[in-house]
Amino acid sequence: MSPVHSLAWAVSTDPGLRRTSNEDSYSTRPDVGLFVVADGMGGHVAGEVASRVAVEAIEAFIEETAGADKNRTWPFPFDPSLSLEANRLKAAFRLANRRIASAIADSQDLRGMATTASAVLMGKESASVGHVGDSRVYVLRQGTLAQITHDHSWVEEQVRAGTLTPSAARQHPWRNVVTRALSGGEDPEVDVTEVTPEVGERYLLCSDGLFGVVADDRIAEILGQSGVPLEAICRGLVDAANKAGGPDNITALVLEIDVP
Repeated sequence: MSPVHSLAWAVSTDPGLRRTSNEDSYSTRPDVGLFVVADGMGGHVAGEVASRVAVEAIEAFIEETAGADKNRTWPFPFDPSLSLEANRLKAAFRLANRRIASAIADSQDLRGMATTASAVLMGKESASVGHVGDSRVYVLRQGTLAQITHDHSWVEEQVRAGTLTPSAARQHPWRNVVTRALSGGEDPEVDVTEVTPEVGERYLLCSDGLFGVVADDRIAEILGQSGVPLEAICRGLVDAANKAGGPDNITALVLEIDVP
């Protein structure tokens, strides 16, 4: 299935200034319209394994079901209220969760590992945005940055409830506590949003190592630069996070919707 728009994309990932390893993973598959960022959690290399297993599972399922009918979401139910692409993306996340369960069953060292994941799947007329955890997807539309996803995190729940300000949430000691993740347990609830991409829009998929220390207005400023290669924009976002202390792994993946 070919996306209706042509896409330009770039990605940059960095361990940050305080971590010795990078537990973020990503996938860029413009041939099937799929872009994913995942942020792993767990001791030693477990977080890196979790994010990699999830990304590979999502990518494989989307590739296998490209051009397929609704029956290809099996063994997961098809939701008639969602598009085929949204159903495929939701099924891919749930399959990734089962793959993580299998990896944990095969190795005691991986117990307790988990990962967030956010993805954009471009369809013929729309795009599906899926996520579990606190990796985010933003859209820059006519100069205005909007967050498409809603973090599954303790601090974000407090922000939505009005008990924490966004700036206080960035400093809160529980800011890394997620309330939902791909962890190998029961089939997760996957949030899926359908959007209609427009020419000139830019989408940003990123881990919390970016938005946890860089304010939205600064992200919008960097993301909105014109005449600058997307690779330089991604690097600029990573550099901004490192300039703000770089306490975590940072991944920034930018998509630009081009002329059909």
